[in-house]
Amino acid sequence: MGGSDWFNEKDDAISEINMIPLIDVMLVLLVIFMVTIPVMTHSVQIDLPQENSERRLVLPQTISVAIMHDGQILWNDVPVDEAGLLQRLSAAATEDPQPEIHIQGDYRAAYGHIAKVMTAAHRAGIGKFGFVTQPD
Repeated sequence: MGGSDWFNEKDDAISEINMIPLIDVMLVLLVIFMVTIPVMTHSVQIDLPQENSERRLVLPQTISVAIMHDGQILWNDVPVDEAGLLQRLSAAATEDPQPEIHIQGDYRAAYGHIAKVMTAAHRAGIGKFGFVTQPD
């Protein structure tokens, strides 16, 4: 029966983890990190432009265009004809920022007069125009 004892001793499982290879790997990683970290933290000084924290707020100008009941057009309360209106609208369309056109139509004015002003503003390239009304 001596042979069976030898067989049982060889098949017993080892219940301990061999720590030596794990310690060797950890020491190698430690040395690698100790060598590479100073290289990674090396920096070069660069003079970057500084940001200006002040914002320039440029508000667009508002222009009042009034259409009277007889078809007369007022540009900021100054009478203008259709040619003068087109010229002023074209000049306003090239400004930066582009002004806002406020159209004030007399309640007795024909829609055709107001439509002419709207069409002229659109053709001149005005991006923002609106209607100003007054409550009763």
